Amino acid sequence: MTGVFDTYTDLTVLGGPVRLYRAGGSGPPLLLLHGGMLDTAQGVWRHVVPDLAPDHRVYLIDLPRHGGSRPWRGVLDEAFYTRFLDDLLDVLNLPRVSVIGISLGAGIAIGYALKHPDRVDALIAIAPGGLGARRKAQFLTWLVTRTPGVMRLSSRYLARRPRTVRESMIANLTAGAGTRDFDTILALATEEAAAKAEYGEPALDDWMVRAYGPLAMRVNYLPDLPGLTTPTLWVRGDRDPLVGHAEMAAAAAAAPGSRLVTMPGAGHIVTYDRPEEFSRLARDFLATVTR
Repeated sequence: MTGVFDTYTDLTVLGGPVRLYRAGGSGPPLLLLHGGMLDTAQGVWRHVVPDLAPDHRVYLIDLPRHGGSRPWRGVLDEAFYTRFLDDLLDVLNLPRVSVIGISLGAGIAIGYALKHPDRVDALIAIAPGGLGARRKAQFLTWLVTRTPGVMRLSSRYLARRPRTVRESMIANLTAGAGTRDFDTILALATEEAAAKAEYGEPALDDWMVRAYGPLAMRVNYLPDLPGLTTPTLWVRGDRDPLVGHAEMAAAAAAAPGSRLVTMPGAGHIVTYDRPEEFSRLARDFLATVTR
């Protein structure tokens, strides 16, 4: 645990509350975006920030409807997040920034970099959403997520059954229960499940739900990646069950000048399983593309 999360600033971005954490006093600006569902800035980035802060001015936020960024109304879909990041950078007085995103955060960052390459110096996308035309159980997933009330019922279910949260973390997000600080990771995720239930929020973020269509994904960046001009590093854990190697390899092949690194022994959230290795990788990459 670091002291980064002991202090924070509460901002208003696009009319809603956003909790901001800061680290590092000099160097190029770097924005970190965590994943969806039960992720928070503290949960995903706490072991990474100390290694990034010596070379960067690091900005971390809890995404809307996560952590201290509550409450939010309306639909927070892909179009919303493009406007959100634009306003966030304006509020932070950052004309340009490098971005590291994981899962949902990486998908948000890709979409923004495609639309606003003038504001993104470099991008590190860890197991992003938004790659591929179809997903497993496409129609069934679309049907369930669009059934009224199901996503909010799911939040209440997870809040009352921490064992289910634990099993999901082991199966989907980490390399297993042996991941370092697993009990702390689980405690933060369980706390987030309770917050979602308290605020009546859906278990899945709107960006994730709205990305699904009945027969094909409505958010699929692969066809647009040949136009991605931002220097990009793609990162995936070799034990990630959610984002496959084929999609990541296709993204790296499509985006000009980008490359893919697969991290052994890491699950979906590589910063849980291999934080030091990821930090070295990120620092080396950013050093070559930013000043």
